[in-house]
Amino acid sequence: MSLGVDPHQGVERLSVPVSGWREACQSALADGERFCGAFAGGSGSGRRWRALFARGASTRILSTAPEGDELPSVVDFLPAAEWDEREAHDLHGLRFRGHEPLRALIAHPRDASSWTIPVEGEGVYEIAVGPIHAGVIESGHFRFHVVGERILLLDLRLFYKHRGLERAAEGQELAEGLVYAQRSCGACAVTNSVSYALACEAVLGLATSRELRRARTLLLELERLYNHLNDIAAICAGVGFAPGNMAFAALKERAMRLNLSLAGHRFLFGSVEVGVSRLDLPSAAVDQARGELRELRHDTARAWREIQFAPSVQGRLDDVGVLGHDDAARLCAVGPVARASGLRQDTREDSPALWYGSSFAAALPPVADGDVAARLEVRALELVEIFSMLEELFATPVRPDEASSAGPSTSIGVARVESPRGETVCVVEAEMYRVRRLHLRTGSYANWPSLVLATAGNLLPDFPLINKSFELCYACVDR
Repeated sequence: MSLGVDPHQGVERLSVPVSGWREACQSALADGERFCGAFAGGSGSGRRWRALFARGASTRILSTAPEGDELPSVVDFLPAAEWDEREAHDLHGLRFRGHEPLRALIAHPRDASSWTIPVEGEGVYEIAVGPIHAGVIESGHFRFHVVGERILLLDLRLFYKHRGLERAAEGQELAEGLVYAQRSCGACAVTNSVSYALACEAVLGLATSRELRRARTLLLELERLYNHLNDIAAICAGVGFAPGNMAFAALKERAMRLNLSLAGHRFLFGSVEVGVSRLDLPSAAVDQARGELRELRHDTARAWREIQFAPSVQGRLDDVGVLGHDDAARLCAVGPVARASGLRQDTREDSPALWYGSSFAAALPPVADGDVAARLEVRALELVEIFSMLEELFATPVRPDEASSAGPSTSIGVARVESPRGETVCVVEAEMYRVRRLHLRTGSYANWPSLVLATAGNLLPDFPLINKSFELCYACVDR
């Protein structure tokens, strides 16, 4: 049964009986739609299981009511839903027929067999790394099944610091709920905030103004800039190329200092609000920013040439950590990871509520082999795009502005925004202008299963390099 189409936000809501759940999901895929996650909500007789599918700027929400605590699994033809089903089992007690074994994801049982895949054979042994690591990164456990130095399989165990941010947001006024989405990840604070704000504005029937779209896009690209500089530095560290690591780490620091001068925070916290932008950059500020970005662009290009012509670096990148095109599509990979595997998937191409125009095109590397080299190349290509976009966005002063009324309010809002790591999906269900349910699915959450697949078959000493080429966030899944 169709619950209608919201023309303002391009979202179709469709309720289907649980007996037709698999067929509805298969139909969406057959129509060329892309899976964007699934989540549970409600309780008792009001419990619902929802899946999101997207094509272009349109989003479809499929919804069904489980039979008791049970419903059919879709992982046999939609493996990208595996984590979503496992999470729903651990947090909501749902059982998915056909998902066998339904291994723990967020729950941390003592018995390793309840969350790992058994690997047997002559010479097979296990190496456990984490959850405590050197430095200040979040907790994550990697269990490698190895023969010699060859990785047969990687089992991941994350979710060590589950903070309950989505649950904590429930009951908050829509504007107040933004901080819970924002704080799910420091490195993607703008993306999370913009996606939450857009979802709330859809609920409120608001349309973003020209200046509001511009301000938010500017902040998103500033966030993407320092993240890509950081990721290239990390890949250089993964191959032991200290000059590249130091050069790009210094460039990242300059980008973050620019963030501080423009928005008052290195990670751009507090720069996005629901329904309004308070970013106020007069002529002198935008001129200074444009000058600093030109210098940063020049120095970035020079540092990139040093990497391109360093044989010791280039020799370590090819054919390492390969995620093939078909596997990337099957797991619904997003962001630079997807584009490095040849998938032209960039949510910025279909973001009418932001500044990106119809001329924007996803950056694909010349050779999309899906290896570390391709993931590095994608970020370098996107840096060129980012500097060009920021030059345009800083062409004139940035003034505060607010959204305007565009239609009636609705009970659910959906937003999809491209983060430095890929598409972030935010769903806000509202009641009396308060958050009834918040769901946030980040690019990192979507890509962790792809990292597992890309690791198999590689040498154990190459894992740090493969991991850095994905550069996924731990905190995003601990939401």
